[in-house]
Amino acid sequence: MKFRQDYRELLSPDFISKINSLDLKARLVVEGFMIGLHRSPYHGFSVEFSEYKQYIPGDEISKIDWKVFAKTDKYFVKRFEEETNLKAYILLDCSNSMSYTSGHISKYQYGMILAAAFSYMMIDQNDAVGFVLYSNEINRYLTPRASKSNLLEILKMLSGSSPNSSTNSAKCLNAVAEKIKKRGLVIIISDFLDDIQSLISAVKHFRYKKNEVVLFQILDRQELDFNFGRDLIFKDLETTEELLTQPYHIQSSYKELMNNFIKQLSEQCGNNRIDYNLITTDQTYDKALLAYLKKRKTLF
Repeated sequence: MKFRQDYRELLSPDFISKINSLDLKARLVVEGFMIGLHRSPYHGFSVEFSEYKQYIPGDEISKIDWKVFAKTDKYFVKRFEEETNLKAYILLDCSNSMSYTSGHISKYQYGMILAAAFSYMMIDQNDAVGFVLYSNEINRYLTPRASKSNLLEILKMLSGSSPNSSTNSAKCLNAVAEKIKKRGLVIIISDFLDDIQSLISAVKHFRYKKNEVVLFQILDRQELDFNFGRDLIFKDLETTEELLTQPYHIQSSYKELMNNFIKQLSEQCGNNRIDYNLITTDQTYDKALLAYLKKRKTLF
């Protein structure tokens, strides 16, 4: 099958962005990732998507599946529903700063496709997914469910969404944390261009309630390199404030400030046992999906 040979293309943001259907985008990203996973040193992670786990001393012998043993010559026990199902919350920042792009795909488009792929992967494995769109307030909130109808609702919600308004991450994240009554996995997708201290304080609210938290900071490559070669007017996407400047005169100072910001965010996350991942919109989606898979593996 040709697309199985070209699975790396299915993880390319440029290729995926040309497809109109969000459902198809999500399926192709996940399919490409799983094919690549089977060909990589991380092949073992795919076992976590089975309804079985390998027998270890202490497991009840009565739970061993002897049919599987006959085929594999290895002992596996069936997992019960409460062991296999994960309750996850995906939070996607839809503030105006996420609309920035220097190429073919904006931060929001990248985050939207990534969120759709996470949802597709989780619900396909009977994990319950809740979904939140937020900016300076909670725009949409879906309670966690593991049904296919919930996936369709998520995809429909995402397809009809676009960046809007300014950002108030702390307010929104704290409000979502209060809604979560049962511990689970919280995935937050944003550029996190906000006050770090208030942001971390809000994210720690999830940890206080015993949730596992994964942050995906989505940035455009130009936001890191600031490689503009001519005089430009820069416009703040949230305040509409404008600034005329010569980028090459401030490139060094800008990059130092941005690198310090990212370092501080990363360190604060590490200090609070929060998984931090920096993703740029020119990267394939497998880095983010693998980070999620590693976190899921530690939860079982």
